Amino acid sequence: MTVQLIEPYGGKLVDLMVPAEELETMKEQATRLPSLQISERALCDLQLLATGAFSPLDQFMGQADYQKVLDEMRLTSGHIFPLPITLPVAPGTEGVEVGKDIALRDSKNNLLAVMTIEEAYEWDMAEVAEKAFGTQDPRHPLVAEMHRWGKLNISGPIRMLQLPSYYDFQELRHTPAQVRETLAEIGRENVVAFQTRNPLHRVHEELTKRAASSVDGVLLLHPVVGMTKPGDVDHFTRVRTYKALTENYYDSDQVVLSLLPLAMRMAGPREALWHALIRRNHGANHIIIGRDHAGPGNDSKGNPIYGPYDAQELVSKYSEELGVKMIPFKMLVYLPEEERYAEIDKVPEGAKTASISGTQVREDYLYKGNLLPEWFTRPEVAEVLSESHPPRFKQGFCLWFTGLSGSGKSTTASVLIPLLLEHGRDATVLDGDVVRTHLSKGLGFSKDDRDTNIRRIGFVAGEIVRHGGAVVCAAISPYRATRNDIRNMTGKERYIEIFVDTPLEVCEDRDIKGLYAMARRGEIKGFTGIDDPYEAPQNPEIRLDTVNNTPEENAHAILNYLAEQGFIRGK
Repeated sequence: MTVQLIEPYGGKLVDLMVPAEELETMKEQATRLPSLQISERALCDLQLLATGAFSPLDQFMGQADYQKVLDEMRLTSGHIFPLPITLPVAPGTEGVEVGKDIALRDSKNNLLAVMTIEEAYEWDMAEVAEKAFGTQDPRHPLVAEMHRWGKLNISGPIRMLQLPSYYDFQELRHTPAQVRETLAEIGRENVVAFQTRNPLHRVHEELTKRAASSVDGVLLLHPVVGMTKPGDVDHFTRVRTYKALTENYYDSDQVVLSLLPLAMRMAGPREALWHALIRRNHGANHIIIGRDHAGPGNDSKGNPIYGPYDAQELVSKYSEELGVKMIPFKMLVYLPEEERYAEIDKVPEGAKTASISGTQVREDYLYKGNLLPEWFTRPEVAEVLSESHPPRFKQGFCLWFTGLSGSGKSTTASVLIPLLLEHGRDATVLDGDVVRTHLSKGLGFSKDDRDTNIRRIGFVAGEIVRHGGAVVCAAISPYRATRNDIRNMTGKERYIEIFVDTPLEVCEDRDIKGLYAMARRGEIKGFTGIDDPYEAPQNPEIRLDTVNNTPEENAHAILNYLAEQGFIRGK
């Protein structure tokens, strides 16, 4: 039986694909246009714009839509749209000219679309951070990331020539129209969407089955495989777990697994509403919203950025207008004596809390080389996760020393290196000599160039960590937002910020090269601590005192921290 699903939001599914009969002519014309290589985030947005996932939005936002979305969570048409979808570029970018066409390409220079630039307008980072994300704290991953976006947004009609190419899980990559067709063929009027960026545990399985059954519906299991929260389990591992579950533990006529190439903003309540809108366009009329849905975690002071139920409250408020009913994520516990899950308000004594965090489970089981317990996850999922998560002492980590010039960063690092080797961990060192020789070429001493230099170090460090290596970075890195951006690139669970907290006057006394004196006389411009501010970490993992402690004592303090976290064996 085929049923008629809820209409796309706005009444019609946007389709920006160029018709087949015009495609070759458009491609040939596009080869003569100036090109703009877009970021991974913009690539995800472009694909979902082109296929209608963001309906009724059909282009990167012009200034009027952008401002109204920030202020009122609506497009100028009046439709709900909670987050700005923009294409930022740097001023002076070649080929960016209002009234002209430009070819949009991915990072490998593959031609994707032609855009007619109708607007180019400035945007304010602080305003976006405060209104869209509710915070200017650089521990929010998007707030940190926005510091490297271009200062102009461009907008205009888009003609999509081809979608990005993916070679993994091709059988699970569907457009909104294809998802709607599959759901209609199953023949259930109600569709319950489940947004996820994590592996599914037993509690998720139980919850999704109960939610779909409660409305006699089908589950749209719709994991994000674009950009998620930095440090999340990679999508290759996650999708393997989703396949294992849907093939073994769900009835085939009660679940549809489809991958969503979404670039998440980790915007909490606004993002939850955005997720509901996107799922309506895929055919869902219900969505499960969890506790702290799409939350980025804590701020620099260790406090949650969003309240635990803010997202549920916002989605509930607009549920009727949007046409998507909210199903709240209930707390479930596993009762071992009864071998079942139960919905509760308070965890009873002896129960296994199924709402335990993924981070805690990784700490308690995977990072210690143990298999996940069966009450927490299915054996097939546990096997996939254990294959992809070696014990913590075999995982990569980044020790990021930050502090003023002369604070003692390199001295402490040099003592630490042989101690790491003693404990079986070899480490790559990215110090001043390595950076100047290999990473800083072509850069000057301007503030932007120095910031670019730090980001280059961070990128290399992130790649080393991703491949299981340890890396020690000793750089002044004075800007808080840049350091937090590097934390996100590296993965916050494997980034250890070490603040070498040495007073300025002590650093000046130690300065045998006389650099501080030259800066005081104005002979060196933009010198950190003199005429360029140093933004001290607010909540570093480790804070070192080099006045009262020796480099050896500080190095052993770092070593003890690594042992406590499981990155090295022993004490």
